[in-house]
Amino acid sequence: MTAVPPVQAEKEYAEFLAKGRFMLLRDRRSGRYLFFPRVAEPMSGSVDLEWVPAGGGGVVYSTSVMRERNPADEYNVALIDLDEGPRMMSRVDGIAPQAVRIGMRVRASVIISVDGESLVVFHPE
Repeated sequence: MTAVPPVQAEKEYAEFLAKGRFMLLRDRRSGRYLFFPRVAEPMSGSVDLEWVPAGGGGVVYSTSVMRERNPADEYNVALIDLDEGPRMMSRVDGIAPQAVRIGMRVRASVIISVDGESLVVFHPE
């Protein structure tokens, strides 16, 4: 893997997602994974970063049900602790929003949203 030019991190992340790939940045020295893509590792300031495939596994850290006037349109917003260490905001699909539980094991997938953008969502394992 090659080092990421700092100004390209967000752009490259979006390009990976558009190809259906969920990638994370990792600091070559410390081995720490980063999410959201950034120009430097926050703890050390290191810019020696590389893109690596995310394993896709994680655990629900917190969840909220977003209620709409039409109950069929309800959805959840969840914070997911990735197996690699970082925490990311997403949602858990495939089950009712109220059924998502803290501590639930989930697996990532890349989908295309109604806006045409690629994003990472999770499904129960």
